[in-house]
Amino acid sequence: MDAGRTIIDAIPTLAWRARPGGSTEFLNRRWQDYTGLSPEEGLGWGWKKAVHPDDLGRLTVEWESILATGEPGETAARLLRADGVYRWFLLRVEPFLDGARQALEWYGTATDIEGLKRAESLRAAEKRTLEMIADGASLEDTLNDVCRAIDAQSSPAFSTILLMDPDGKRLWHAAGPRVPSGWLPVISPRPIGPREGCSGAAAYFKKRIIVADVSTEPLWSDRGRDLAIQNGIHAAWSEPILTKDGQVLGTFALYSPEPRMPTEAEIELIDAAGKIALIAIGRHRSLEALRKSEVELRRITDAIAQSVAVLSVDGQMLYANRVLVDYTGYPLEDLRSLGFRLRVVHPDDVERLNDERQHGLSGDVPFEFEVRLRRHDGEYRWFLVRYNPLRDEGGSVIRWYATSTDIDERKQAEDRIRKENLALREEITGSSMFEEIVGSSGALRKVLSQIAKVAPTDSTVLITGETGTGKELVARAIHTKSKRAARAFVRVNCAAIPQALIASELFGHERGAFTGALQRRIGRFESADGGTLFLDEVGDLPAETQIALLRVLQEREFERVGSNRPIQVDVRVLTATHRDLKAAVAAGQFREDLFYRLNVFPIAVPSLRDRAGDIPLLVEYLVERSARRACKKISHIEKTTLDLFKAYGWPGNVRELQNVVERAVILCEGDTLSVDPTWFSAGASLHRKSETIVPALREREKIEAALRESKGRVAGPFGAANKLGIPRQTLDSKIAAFGINKHQFRQ
Repeated sequence: MDAGRTIIDAIPTLAWRARPGGSTEFLNRRWQDYTGLSPEEGLGWGWKKAVHPDDLGRLTVEWESILATGEPGETAARLLRADGVYRWFLLRVEPFLDGARQALEWYGTATDIEGLKRAESLRAAEKRTLEMIADGASLEDTLNDVCRAIDAQSSPAFSTILLMDPDGKRLWHAAGPRVPSGWLPVISPRPIGPREGCSGAAAYFKKRIIVADVSTEPLWSDRGRDLAIQNGIHAAWSEPILTKDGQVLGTFALYSPEPRMPTEAEIELIDAAGKIALIAIGRHRSLEALRKSEVELRRITDAIAQSVAVLSVDGQMLYANRVLVDYTGYPLEDLRSLGFRLRVVHPDDVERLNDERQHGLSGDVPFEFEVRLRRHDGEYRWFLVRYNPLRDEGGSVIRWYATSTDIDERKQAEDRIRKENLALREEITGSSMFEEIVGSSGALRKVLSQIAKVAPTDSTVLITGETGTGKELVARAIHTKSKRAARAFVRVNCAAIPQALIASELFGHERGAFTGALQRRIGRFESADGGTLFLDEVGDLPAETQIALLRVLQEREFERVGSNRPIQVDVRVLTATHRDLKAAVAAGQFREDLFYRLNVFPIAVPSLRDRAGDIPLLVEYLVERSARRACKKISHIEKTTLDLFKAYGWPGNVRELQNVVERAVILCEGDTLSVDPTWFSAGASLHRKSETIVPALREREKIEAALRESKGRVAGPFGAANKLGIPRQTLDSKIAAFGINKHQFRQ
């Protein structure tokens, strides 16, 4: 055991051995030398005399917990040095166990970590100072907090901070919770001069002043010396608080109750405290100047006819000018709340805005974004929001200024152009088989007269007629001659869209409105806003869609599928059908009130057999067009061919005539057009053949319309098969049977 003690005594750190119950039975020489306690004083539980009173309770509880577990442990506490100074130590203990893993003895060491704890404490003090500044704490509270952090490490010495008077000739006491009240009259104010104590001299010479003994120091006046000693101040060390350009902001001082020079650790404390105080004072003055300038700025921004907001570094709104308050209808207090963006920003923009804004605020350069903001009356308008940083003298961002410019008209124009371009692309892709109305018969002249009369109005038009008579051409002619001619003409073939999707097609849908709705989609009504919407085969609309269409016609508003927010539109509606809607109404297949809404101005397009006199003109026109496309020159039409055309009943109307002419042009080898008489048959057989052809043509049109809308895609939730409501394999077979090139519909 003596050999063990000799070894422990030689360890260059504080060490001890304790019994299983926790009382010490041996303290090494280093421990005794440091604490100044004799073995008799320190053994047993006498070691507690060396522990700082503020740490003793915690340390005792932790030591008892370690004893109970029988496991190694460590903690930190302040131990009293023989000269009365407390220093931080890291205490570690290890048990010596028997075969049953019961502690026979405990061995412990104490390692000096004063420098580490001091550095941690200073970092914590600096962090705390910045947090208090950010939280809007007063300068007095912030500086007092700095003094408390320094006092905790320098006891029994205590600190004070004096600030420079605006006149530059005096210092005033600003912080120091432990400064004796009898000393305050001396330092508040404290004149600046070479014999005005350590603080007055430090400010005067702009350097650190060390007074090891107040009683003999010539820097002190006799009155000041006597009052210092009376208040327990026997040594004083002061550091001037200087800006980068040498301007004195104040002083930091440590007072000692005994005459002595400061330790190296205390010099570090003084230096660090001066730097922390400089941060606090500098930031406070910057913010004070900023607040004063912001008061004036508020007067100016309130007069600006543009939304302006002032935000903190983290983006919290501090001020909003009158324009922004009036626009939103919320008082400034509400706009400052964290949840105001959820109330003001359009729901579809919140996620994107948060991402873009957070990314911008994490940097220090200007940034901007576009967002829809809710007006006090509930309407959303587009704004361009620009963020610009305000920096302090050190270049750090201390404020963000955000301006909002109304760009709603520009966005509406862009959206309108986008919709019109979309409609134009669809129009080009699915262009009409006619380029102009051809003919001079009385029946056709009546239709042209009706077009001329109704086109300038916004009345709803119901165009009726057999398949292939040119109902879409009539609708386009009405649009072209209307005041909406410069805006979009959007066509929807109601028969080509599955009933389950027709509402989404017309009115659009929100993301997640139904399975497969992966993103928000603009409907045809929105695309046609300001222009004309042509609903072809309107008689095929399902009952629930008829109700929604009636509401749009009556109220000029609708909701997207999956939304309850009404959208107002300005759309002229033209409709067409080959069905007898009156009969459909009587059969309960079509709403009577909707029929009357659509039938404001009916136009009946005559069949080709009812205007047989137009056939020669139509044939001539169609031959010329088809020949030009086929790069052929055809100057004559055989009389027998023209007679065949006139004699045929044309159940498929002009569309069927076009197909026959196109076929004849392709087969024509000279400059004279002729057709094979076998293409036509007479009487009932002719009509039976046509009855077979017409449905096939109609089915081909539906398939092509679906492929056009799906951009050539067959399978998938947005494919043509899904739109038509048939299996993909069935659609592939029909495409092959009709000889349709689905790739031509891809963009």
